[in-house]
Amino acid sequence: PATSEIYKEGKYVLAREGETLSSEEMADFWAQWIEDYPIISLEDGMDEDDWEGWSELVSRVGDRAQIVGDDLLVTNVERIRKAISLNAANALLCKVNQIGTLTEAIEAVEMAHRAGWTSIVSHRSGETEDSTIADIVVGLNTGQIKTGAPCRSDRAAKYNQLLRIEEALGETAYFPGLDAFDVEV
Repeated sequence: PATSEIYKEGKYVLAREGETLSSEEMADFWAQWIEDYPIISLEDGMDEDDWEGWSELVSRVGDRAQIVGDDLLVTNVERIRKAISLNAANALLCKVNQIGTLTEAIEAVEMAHRAGWTSIVSHRSGETEDSTIADIVVGLNTGQIKTGAPCRSDRAAKYNQLLRIEEALGETAYFPGLDAFDVEV
């Protein structure tokens, strides 16, 4: 939901609804949606610097939904370390070219996995047909990729690479399906 976009002066401003919510109330909002709808993954549900709000959200729904830090974590091991210590997420959105090097991105995913988190390898805005993230998803055993619907060639390239990898792996290929989400479905 890119919730940082509606965070103003320490509050969440829902302009259309005419409401202003505290961090706790925003966590309540998402908890109600997760109760009412089949949501198993929520990305950027709180502002990128609302650490207490993130912790509240994870404590409320972290057993039922993957709470994904994108803007919160920015594939940065220091921010991931802080989030682990505060229980402020349970999933990492890894944008390989966001942190700087492939080595740093691998370190971020490995740190997340050691903490028992799930990880999603993601494309970036202005993406190209480079399909490397498909190889990284398989190589780091994340089980999840974020590349969008295969409606454009840059996106289809990633899915096609996953199919080639599956073919090359043959019987040893494993697709976790919903088991890629460490939540009660």
